[in-house]
Amino acid sequence: MYDPVAPLRGFSRSVYVVGIGQLVNLFGSGLVYPFATIHFHLSVGIALSLVGLGLLANNVGTAVGTTVGGYAADRYGRKPVMVASMALSSVTLAAYAAVEPLAAATPVSPAGSFIGIAAAAGLTLGLYAPAAQAMVADLTDGDKRDRGYALLKVANNAGFGLGFVVGGVLYEVAELAVFVGNGLTSGVVALVLFAFVPRVQSVVRDVAFRDSVGDWSRAVADRRILALAGLNVGFAVMYAQMQATVPVVATETLGLSSGQLGTLYTLNPIVIVVFQLPIVAAVTRWRRTRGLVVSAALWAASMLAVWAVAGVSAWIGVALVGAFLVLRTLGEILHSPLITSLASDVGDATERGSQLSLLEVAKRIGFGVGSAVGGAFFDYGFEWALWPALVGVCVLLAVGLFYFERIVSPAENGRPRSGSPDRDAGEPDPP
Repeated sequence: MYDPVAPLRGFSRSVYVVGIGQLVNLFGSGLVYPFATIHFHLSVGIALSLVGLGLLANNVGTAVGTTVGGYAADRYGRKPVMVASMALSSVTLAAYAAVEPLAAATPVSPAGSFIGIAAAAGLTLGLYAPAAQAMVADLTDGDKRDRGYALLKVANNAGFGLGFVVGGVLYEVAELAVFVGNGLTSGVVALVLFAFVPRVQSVVRDVAFRDSVGDWSRAVADRRILALAGLNVGFAVMYAQMQATVPVVATETLGLSSGQLGTLYTLNPIVIVVFQLPIVAAVTRWRRTRGLVVSAALWAASMLAVWAVAGVSAWIGVALVGAFLVLRTLGEILHSPLITSLASDVGDATERGSQLSLLEVAKRIGFGVGSAVGGAFFDYGFEWALWPALVGVCVLLAVGLFYFERIVSPAENGRPRSGSPDRDAGEPDPP
């Protein structure tokens, strides 16, 4: 009999501790994710374009933190970087609750306080991901490594979804409590990692910072990796709307409460948990670029769903926002593994870490740009034009992907060559 939890068994205690840490950390993120934009725009009164600028600063900070965290994890070890990231983040994340008091006590405006805190929080959180991923790689190998990353993905989505629900209820009772709670979860994770995760000494190596910069220079010089990074910016602009603009549509246009919004947003982790493995398995033999084109089409359909909210009844509007969440999550399921695998095969194996980090930095830049631009559309009264504009971006992404397909080999694009033993005789070609 098939055991659905069998792939999650057989790891060392440290891997499970890192997974629990991910669950708790993402629970904290879920507490605030859909509500931060609502709070700082509607309650504090910061213009949505400036809230978007703060999210841009947060993502730039995360990109810098990711780069520094990767270097520091190699130079000083995984555990110290992970513990330091969570300990520092417990302060920077809780500081969101102090935006108004800080503005009242200093010459800095609430918007300035928010932007500064957002940048600091992005920097401290960004340190964590490369160290945690390297820690799991150190503690696993072969098939266990793939399953280890799957374990982290399950933990992420379980924590995120639970955070949406609890955050919605908590925000209705005490708005600032969600920010304090987010900081507290990071503090708990820091203590758990410090107490129960060993320091893996064998992986620490003496890496000069100039060598790390040199790896980045070579990654940027690869025109195909650079092209993928540009495409990733476009996809991330779509990702950003789930946090930056759609919550405003749901609350201001449809009148949803924070609890209702949090419950509705659980569609995102539910769809990922239910459909991620089957969908990825179904497209394994597709050209990766074609799978990404389908992803772009799903993102376009999700933007059309939000565009249709204006002028319909509340119930239909809620259904359309639900459709947005389902469609964009299906697009995410295709985008994330396919573009990472494509970059891994296109790039030089000896510089893969730097090239993949460039892809992540591009995604963070896209998150920030999407938040800032989306907020500007709303502030200047052109929110109706945002959604068709984003559909246009999706069309450009599809065109770019078809062009990119011409400059990669079939093997790099995930499609076995004709006559390859990976293909059955007489089996039709995949898309």
